[in-house]
Amino acid sequence: MKKSTVKEIKERFDNDVERFSNLETGQVATIDAKISLELLTEASKRIKPNSQNLLDIGCGAGNYTLKMLSKIADLNCTLVDLSKPMLNKAKERVSAKTNNEVTIIQGDIREVNLKENNFDIILAGAVLHHLRDNNDWERTFFKLYNLLKPGGCLMISDLITQETEFVNEYVWERYGDYLESVDGKEYREKVLAYIEKEDTPRSMTYQLELMKKVGFKKTEVLHKNMCFGAFGGIK
Repeated sequence: MKKSTVKEIKERFDNDVERFSNLETGQVATIDAKISLELLTEASKRIKPNSQNLLDIGCGAGNYTLKMLSKIADLNCTLVDLSKPMLNKAKERVSAKTNNEVTIIQGDIREVNLKENNFDIILAGAVLHHLRDNNDWERTFFKLYNLLKPGGCLMISDLITQETEFVNEYVWERYGDYLESVDGKEYREKVLAYIEKEDTPRSMTYQLELMKKVGFKKTEVLHKNMCFGAFGGIK
């Protein structure tokens, strides 16, 4: 199947701002979304308690940044997303919670220009599964590594696959059953269809190994439930 283009992904999120502004309704298809959000942000705070600069990639309506600000109040926040309506909503919500600088950048994280060795924390919530081939993954991880200050952390919450085909099939069957339990067979088919069309997730193992390859000194696994995981790396 031909995968969604960046433009198609942008358009889908342009039209879904309000849903993604609410963790109760926007993340139903993402198992343990609130748990992962809590774990990633709390771990970030403990890794880099004196953080000054936060980068939130694929920020959506700003949920991850808002949670991070509840733990470290005085952060300069840089928000990157394909969708301008999402960015506008994120800026409105985040600006209400901090007196520090809030910068929004519309664009693809692979292409936007950002200052290297500048960020204490990078949060990537449900965004990296849009990367495509090995080259794409490696270049992006290397870029994120270079954007971090020494001792800074990249924290990821995302859709993931398994390393073994038969285990992967089983996990995705279980995920389908979960979706069906939430809202019936039609919902199951709808969510799995757009994942098939739009996403190219990789395993947690692949991403942890890639972190080490591009230079991260340490990696941490915080949570995994079926085809979702929360994990990160420290520069």
